[in-house]
Amino acid sequence: MVDSKDTFLVIDLGAESGRVNAVHFFNNIIEVREIHRFHNGPVQVQSSLFWDILNLWRNIKDGLKIAAINYGNSIKGIGLDTWGVDFGLLATDDSLLGNPYHYRDRRTDNMMERAFQKVTRGEIFECTGIQFIQLNSLYQLLSMVESHSPILKVAKKFLTIPDLLNFWLSGEKAVEYTIATTTQCFDPRSGDWAREMLTKLDIPTDMFGAIIPPGTILGKLRREVANETNLIDVPVIAPATHDTGSAVAAVPMAGDDAIYLSSGTWSLMGVETKSPIINEHSLNYNFTNEGGVQNTFRFLKNLMGLWLVQECRRKWQSLEGRDYSYQELTELAEQTAPVPSVILPSDIRFLRPVDMPSEISSFCKETEQTVPETKGAIMRCIIQSLALEYRWVAERLSELTGRALSKIHIIGGGSQNFLLNQFTADASGYTVISGPVEATTIGNALVQAMAKKIISSLAEGRGMIKQSFPLSVFKPKEKEYWDEAYQKYLFLKNSINKNHF
Repeated sequence: MVDSKDTFLVIDLGAESGRVNAVHFFNNIIEVREIHRFHNGPVQVQSSLFWDILNLWRNIKDGLKIAAINYGNSIKGIGLDTWGVDFGLLATDDSLLGNPYHYRDRRTDNMMERAFQKVTRGEIFECTGIQFIQLNSLYQLLSMVESHSPILKVAKKFLTIPDLLNFWLSGEKAVEYTIATTTQCFDPRSGDWAREMLTKLDIPTDMFGAIIPPGTILGKLRREVANETNLIDVPVIAPATHDTGSAVAAVPMAGDDAIYLSSGTWSLMGVETKSPIINEHSLNYNFTNEGGVQNTFRFLKNLMGLWLVQECRRKWQSLEGRDYSYQELTELAEQTAPVPSVILPSDIRFLRPVDMPSEISSFCKETEQTVPETKGAIMRCIIQSLALEYRWVAERLSELTGRALSKIHIIGGGSQNFLLNQFTADASGYTVISGPVEATTIGNALVQAMAKKIISSLAEGRGMIKQSFPLSVFKPKEKEYWDEAYQKYLFLKNSINKNHF
């Protein structure tokens, strides 16, 4: 056990798993300890896809119980973050109305097109500055309008997933700013919900309540939760409750020449700005303006990330009964000769395929490319295609911001993929710096520490990160090969762009 002066508990829920971690601050060093890890994933009921919210809640409390035994009085706060866009609706008595849907549920099919019949694409972007993806909260809510959902008619409070869980932890009902911006229901210029736009879409607006900034101390644990977990008088702090917001807070960057890339199930690639970039060009390129920490915006592009690898791994496991590790799959790709095939990782066909390897093969066949036959070839095709997509985003970021960009900081679980890191450097021509792996957890804890006045600023926290965690550097090479591959990527993107995020 670490003898730590200041410990913060971080509840980090991702699309594949959830964790309760302890983050220790001492002598300008940050240390992360995992306390409890548990599975997360969708649950299918008939034709619908849901999150198992009660199982998540039970595991959160189990993790807090373990933390109380290990760290007791050193715990200064509890902060929770999750993925974006999904939500729960509360009744008048604060009970949850139904299970929260999973963002990959098919209820949002064709909802963007329905929205544009009532409010133009340009108007929605002007109001929200958010990238158009059918899984956004806006289209989930519109699907409820279109299906005449009885739940929507009686709902009294809209809470995103982290806000719902924070309500169960603290008793406070509020939506944290960084997660609110992911919904495509929020106006970043006014700092309030885009009520006029929502009304045009027949979405009730009285259920949208107060928005709070990251770093808000919500209050102490509810008495019943405190008694159950033996964590008495511990405050619940809203960090950047959107996991990417927390992750970006932990990017050890300074200056305007750096791009961040939060690499996991999704790839989120962008820069920090002081104000949203909402114009015709950012609309045409389908970029997004999400809220950040300390009055910043995350100007970025959401991309389908290592989801493609995860789904191939899942399919091969079901076929062969063998659980390939991500390290094994990366090594298979590294050992495979360069493949000539390129896919568009964010093509809509890869959002929820039944058989990801077959879908990749079909894409290559339909675009008259060599079909990758082996696991190594499929993995190499995915990884090199992701790297090419990152180059395209990097070029657009430079164009849209007018900045001379030269570095890409890759954080999160995907930063451990050495081949993707090197391919990203090769494809983009930028220096790639990978780490820290636990960026979301660290960023969450940094915001908590700022709320408790243990550190003074994000810059101070990022300086501590540089001292505390190893970072790896990848330099670009093989320019001619990657330039040629990029031309193939551009040809495909221009040919079938309508199906691309």
